[in-house]
Amino acid sequence: MSRIGKIPVAVPKDVKVAVESGLIRCEGPKGKLALNIPDGLTIENKDGRITIGRAKNTKQCRTDHGTLRANLVNMVQGVSKGHKKELEIQGVGFRAQLQGAKLVMNLGFSHPVEFPVPKEVKVAVPQPTSITIEGVDKAFVGMVAANIRDIKRPEPYKGKGIRYLKEVVRRKQGKSVTK
Repeated sequence: MSRIGKIPVAVPKDVKVAVESGLIRCEGPKGKLALNIPDGLTIENKDGRITIGRAKNTKQCRTDHGTLRANLVNMVQGVSKGHKKELEIQGVGFRAQLQGAKLVMNLGFSHPVEFPVPKEVKVAVPQPTSITIEGVDKAFVGMVAANIRDIKRPEPYKGKGIRYLKEVVRRKQGKSVTK
């Protein structure tokens, strides 16, 4: 049996979980999420704890067992507390600002880069060199953060660009003068 899949998921009191045929819905103070239940898996909701079981022991069911439990934990955490990613901008003159539903960044290009902010996430710019992305869906928050980071990835020589908070960028030495 899956080591991760057999651990029950604790549901906080402010989160409502409904199991329908082939679908599980979570609703909490931050929002709502839904997830499809793969074939061969069963979900039981008792006393604020969700347990996941397998009806079949095929390779696909064993694979889906732990994955469904991890996704369910992310859903419960997302609707109760939310998920958050932080980015930092490093470089002389590099900065970001919010203009309505657009994130406008000056990243050393000949023009400012505009990134449209999706409605599912909240983007905040507490300082001109830091960006905070918050939302309910962990995968979507991570995807938005990755898309922003892809605009100007940190380069290995000076480290300029957009990086995750506390991300370590391996630096290269560059040219060396020989005599």
